[in-house]
Parts: sequence; C-alpha cells; structure tokens
Amino acid sequence: MPLYMDRHDLPPGTADEAARAHILDLETQERYGVRYVSYWCDNGTGATFCLVEGPDMQTVEMVHREAHGLVASQIIEVDGSAVAQFLGRVQEPPVGEPWAETAFRTILFTDIEGSTSLTQRLGDGRAMAVLRTHDSVVRGALTRRDGLEVKHTGDGIMASFRSVVGAVTCAIDVQRRLAELNEDTDVQLIVRIGISAGEPVTENDDLFGSVVNLAARLCSAATGGGIYVSNAVRELTLGKGFSFEDRGTASLKGFEEPVQLYEVRWGAGRA
Repeated sequence: MPLYMDRHDLPPGTADEAARAHILDLETQERYGVRYVSYWCDNGTGATFCLVEGPDMQTVEMVHREAHGLVASQIIEVDGSAVAQFLGRVQEPPVGEPWAETAFRTILFTDIEGSTSLTQRLGDGRAMAVLRTHDSVVRGALTRRDGLEVKHTGDGIMASFRSVVGAVTCAIDVQRRLAELNEDTDVQLIVRIGISAGEPVTENDDLFGSVVNLAARLCSAATGGGIYVSNAVRELTLGKGFSFEDRGTASLKGFEEPVQLYEVRWGAGRA
C-alpha cells in the first residue's frame, strides 16, 4: 500500500493537540483502510508531520477530515525504503502522549577528489580498492556517530544525522583517519566533505530539498581534505569545541544568493 507524508501548519506549542488528533486518527483509520504509522511535531514552528499508509491521498485526507477536521496543508507520496534510510527506524509514540520530534536533519556528503583521474591512473582494480577504503572509513565513522547512510553516489556517500555535532564530529573522524592512512601509502585518498542542516521536508514537495542540495554544493566547493559547512551548521555548533575558518562567499549552482562558506579546522595544519 502506498506511503504518504503530510504536513499540518499549526500554531506553535501544539504538541498536545497533535497527540489528541492522533488518537482520533487511530479510532477512524480502520473504516478507510488507512494506517497511521507515526507522527512528529516541531513545537517551535508548529509544523506537524504524519506518516501514513493508505490507498490514495484522498482517502488519507478523509480520515483527518472526519476524525478532527485538521486537514493537512501538504501531502506527498514517499518511498518507504527512502524514508527508512533517511529518518532511521520510525517509532510510534505512546497513544495520547505528545510526540515532539523535529523533522530537522543534518546532511553530509563525501566525495573522492579526482576519482576519474584516479581510475585512469591506477586502473579499475586498484581504484576500486581505494573506493572500498573510503567506504569502510566513512561507514565506520557513521556507526560511531549515529549517522545513517542514505545512498552511495559512486565516488562518495550521502548521510543524515539527527545531531549537528554528530555530523561534524563524524566528518572530522573521517578526515583524521584518512590522513593516518595516507601516511603509509603512495596512493593518496583525498576526500572533500560538505555539511548543511535544516528540514528536509520543503514547500516544493521535495522530500530532500535545498538542504541536501546545499550539502552537495558545499562538498563540491571544499578543498581536498577539507570540511565545508553552512552558516547554520557553524551557528548550531557554537560552544561545542569546534573551530571554523571563514572561506568567504561563493555562488553555488541552484542558489540565487552567494553562500557563506566555513571550513572546519580538524587537525594538523588546520588548528
């Protein structure tokens, strides 16, 4: 059965109201062959999101309309595997208890610098060995820092985090480990990393949206061995022990205004 995600724009501080509405949804859903999988509420903005299985959008909307009248301002069909990869294990809150969970995520991209020329120089076999080293290092750091791999991009990995600090720490782990490995080999594995933060559910019906695009562009703009982050990431990690270098602004593809760049200082030569 199709899986849908909807958004309700309610006044801030309405987690209790959302919890009561969810009870009414559960009481009504069977009559329409619908199953409400979970919901979460961002108390700061009042945005409430529901994840629901149903035969079609109209039927899903009818449950809300009959149960409590709080019709969603937006509803999109989503891929179940993509939701699981992006948001992690979906949890159902205890019935009647407020579920104040934000849709906010931190997005991280890695990219092997010069991957095409690396393949041409080393050949397919050795180049694949380099890629496997990258994958092993990144996935190990994701496991330690509670990150979730969203997809492999061919010469990098896209991941999501609930914690901004976890994402930045993961990136530092990756670069430090690669620096250690590069000391003992003549084949240098140089990786760029970009990180942005925000709500992946956007107004243009794109589940991933501009937050993902920005992380990818920051990754492309980064220097080899560097970690470039957005201003939002820098601000959200102030006082957490990180150090940043102002890299000015850049015009990034897909963004009308110049974007402020910051590089994370992570080790020798960057302190």
